[in-house]
Amino acid sequence: MNQESPGEKIPEEYKSRPSSRQRMRLALIILSFILYPVTFVYIACPIITEAASQGIVTGGLVVFALLFLSSLVLGRLWCGYLCPSGGLQEIFNLALKRPLRTKKLDWFKYFIFLWIYGSLALAIWSAGGLKTIDLLYRTQNGISILAAGGVIAFLGPVVIIIIFTLIFGKRGECHTFCPIAVMLIIGRKIRNFFGWPALHLEAEKDKCIDCKECSKECPMSLDVNGMVREGTMEQTECILCSSCVDSCPKSAIRYVWTEK
Repeated sequence: MNQESPGEKIPEEYKSRPSSRQRMRLALIILSFILYPVTFVYIACPIITEAASQGIVTGGLVVFALLFLSSLVLGRLWCGYLCPSGGLQEIFNLALKRPLRTKKLDWFKYFIFLWIYGSLALAIWSAGGLKTIDLLYRTQNGISILAAGGVIAFLGPVVIIIIFTLIFGKRGECHTFCPIAVMLIIGRKIRNFFGWPALHLEAEKDKCIDCKECSKECPMSLDVNGMVREGTMEQTECILCSSCVDSCPKSAIRYVWTEK
């Protein structure tokens, strides 16, 4: 079988436009940010904790539970396709094209996770448990930003996302601050421990020609080329967005749904 030499040049016509799946992905995740004024209470940790301190189950708490359950089979797919924070960061990346500046602070989001989810657990305990359900808590006519204090509650996380993206670059907030990312990582770790079927990436390193298009297109700035060469595609920061799948000219990487 003929093998291409490492570093083979990729035809310009292949690299000129993203795949239809990536266009759809970007459209979905940017739309999720556009809708954020309507939906932010469903992923706003402070509002969920505020309600929990009163013994109230909100729509946001239900969304958190569903996200965790989804991570047991879909990993961080939410981060790649539907997260409003990811959508805002993708907009910044399209406009500024700033590379990720550091991965050394990836650990910081675990501290944020312990702080926020610890506060949530404490709020539930102090309220004597969850007693009532209000799925539209802090919304008016189903729109988050119309409720009292909604503008401030909306702008707070948006400012945080912008600051972390401007400081750390491409998907900087995902790497360094996002507690939801940690929740999904924990779900993925549980899945990997038990090994039930789930969506993941596989690669055939013999097909790899070291063009590094996969690493170049990865929104999380992972060394996907190195992962392919090492035969280890599982990575906690992978958001299963399929950018590497769609950018590989030799189809060396693919989505699969099997036990590992």
